[in-house]
Order: sequence, then structure tokens, then C-alpha cells
Amino acid sequence: MKQVKITSLLAFVLCANLAFAQQELVYVTNEDANSLTVLDGGTHELLAQVPVGQRPRGLRTSADGRLIYVATSGSPKCPPSMADEDCAKLKTDKSKDGIAIVDALTLKVIGTLPSGSDPEQFDLSPDGKTMYIANEDAHLMTVVDIVKRKIVKQIPVGKEPEGVCVSPDGKLVGITSESDRNISLIDTRTLKVIAKIIVGQRPRNLVFSSDGHFAYVSGEFDQSVTVIDVKTKKAIKTITLPEGTLPMGLVISPDNRYLYVSNGRAKTISAINLSTNAVEKSLEVGKRPWGIALSSDGKWLYTANGSSNDITVVDVQTFSVHKKLTVEKTPW
Repeated sequence: MKQVKITSLLAFVLCANLAFAQQELVYVTNEDANSLTVLDGGTHELLAQVPVGQRPRGLRTSADGRLIYVATSGSPKCPPSMADEDCAKLKTDKSKDGIAIVDALTLKVIGTLPSGSDPEQFDLSPDGKTMYIANEDAHLMTVVDIVKRKIVKQIPVGKEPEGVCVSPDGKLVGITSESDRNISLIDTRTLKVIAKIIVGQRPRNLVFSSDGHFAYVSGEFDQSVTVIDVKTKKAIKTITLPEGTLPMGLVISPDNRYLYVSNGRAKTISAINLSTNAVEKSLEVGKRPWGIALSSDGKWLYTANGSSNDITVVDVQTFSVHKKLTVEKTPW
């Protein structure tokens, strides 16, 4: 069997899939359709829509592309504008919480990993044996042994954890806390919080540079991206995005030259030049782009546009919209 390329990114994942020729594939969760969309990364055509469980959001693949992991939740949707007491009145079914395991060949759910309460985003260790999960409503990070399919530990972090990213060397995992306006850095050997770093308002996601020297954190409510020196564990710069943007998803180009940011209800994405730490260009892509990812060669950028139920394919070289594809409800 020929080898295939694998790429795995935050919230919205690109990866090779052994079920379809030798082409890179794009997987997208659809939160309000309880489904997973599969796109061909070469032709940018729809291949499948797969039922995976309730409120699918976070998404990762195994390193060999044979398994797709999808976070599902039995908790109701409660936006920031909703009062806590109103959210508490909505129906909750904790039996729906978990990480669905999808076989990439058959596109069938073949099992479920325990996840803790209301799993949202998660990441994997470099060896693929451990999963780190944000439990937004419980203010915890759950650590799961994937091989044994059991919870190893639950670690208190800040309020409303969401974005999760493991450092390239696997020694650290970072997790954002929306309400506390900070990120926690956790030592993956001791499973202890070793630093808390104040960042922008309502931090949504974080990503490490490929050399692990820097981390970047999106601050939705103050139009910011915070740059963190990982060695000193200190914020060293705040990048301010154009007025009206609501930065959410993040992805770094393979050559580490650009950080691409999805800007939610601003309908745009921004390209930050990492040599100057300044916004170089922006592009309108759709209604509420959140999930964002790059093809492994860095030529194509994809955004999941939650309010318009579509995916935008961006030609990175020209920084223009190449194509839009309609998917199911609320691509995440």
C-alpha cells in the first residue's frame, strides 16, 4: 500500500484517508446536524456526510489516518449572551458526552472514549496514545489513555476551558480559559499545571510554532492575538487585529511565515506575518468562520462557516476565494 500524507489541525481537521485513493481529505464537524462531512482535498468535492453523535465539535485524526476522533456532547448550546439560570433550564443528557471513534475506511462509529463532561476541543500526544480534552462546563482538562480507553486524570484549569494544543515535542499541553482570560500550561509527564499566563479577552484557541518556541492565543473580545515565549512562559507581545474582528481559530503555515486567523462574525480571515507580528491582509470568506485549517503543502486554506452552512476554500498564493461548498447545519 502506498504511503499517504497526514495533517491534523485545530477544530477542523485535514488528513489523508486510506478509504479514498491517495488524496488528502478534509473532515468537518456539523454541530447542529450531528454529522461529519468528508471533502476531497484535491478536487474540493463533497464525498460523504456521516452521522457521528450529538453536537459534534472538536476533531482529530490518528497519525496513520485510520481513525477519526470526534467530540460529542449532551450539554445544550448556551451562548455567552444566555444567562446561566436560563442555560440550566435546558435539557442535558450526559450519556451523549464522549469522543466518538470513526473508522476512516468504513466511515462508521466503532467505539467511544470517555471524555469527562461536555467535551469541546482536544488534542493528542505525538505518539497518539494520550488525549487531552477541554471540559468547558466542569472547568477541567480530562486526560485519557486511548489504548486502555480510560480516564487517567482530571486537572482543574480555568473557567470555561476550550482551546487545547500539545507542543511539538509533546512535553506541554496548553489550554485556554475563556472566563478567566488566561491559558494554563501543563507538564505532560507530571500532569500538573506549571504556569498560568494572562492573555486577551475570551481566549478561544492556541497553537504552537513548529519549533515550539512560541505559542499564539486568540482573544475574541479584544481583537487580539497574544504571543507567548514558551521557554520563559510569558506573554511577550499582543497583536491587534482590525476593529470589529472576533479572532477564534488559528493555524500556522508549514513554513512558519504566516499565522491565519478566523474572525467569526466579522466574516473574515486574517493573515499575520510572523516576521513582523502584524496583520498583512484580510479576506471575507463567509458567515461566522470558526474552524480553519491548511492543506499539508500550505496551498489551500479551509474555513468552516457556521452561520452559512458552508466551507470556503481559499487559494493561499493569491489569498482569494477559490470555491464554496454547502455542507450540513452549523459546520464547526
